[in-house]
Amino acid sequence: HIHNIPIISLSKEVALMLNNIFLHGNLGNDPDVFYSSEGNPVASFSLAFHSGKDKTSWIKVTAFKGLAEIVETNLKKGNRVVVSGSLDQEKWQAQDGTNRSTFKVIANSIEFFHTRTSDQDFVEEKPE
Repeated sequence: HIHNIPIISLSKEVALMLNNIFLHGNLGNDPDVFYSSEGNPVASFSLAFHSGKDKTSWIKVTAFKGLAEIVETNLKKGNRVVVSGSLDQEKWQAQDGTNRSTFKVIANSIEFFHTRTSDQDFVEEKPE
């Protein structure tokens, strides 16, 4: 379906403040988790998503603190997720002197879906 979305005219200042992205896709690898110098967990993974009819694109996703802990304990390669967050551009100079850049998503929230393959996949809390 094609939806008619009204075009909203925003001031330059407001437009610069908007940086929200929502992606639906699958983890391309098990999350990598490390701890910052302050002891906070940081999790990152690659996300495959459809960016056209027959095109799959990839982007790195990074989660911090509590969200990183949730990623570490609940997600693995192939899991389907919806990530919301903001785009962050990393820039650097390569060894040959050329300027390079890439984008990644800084996750604010991650919704994940598990496929039930056996009763062992789900643990119920037993009331005391």
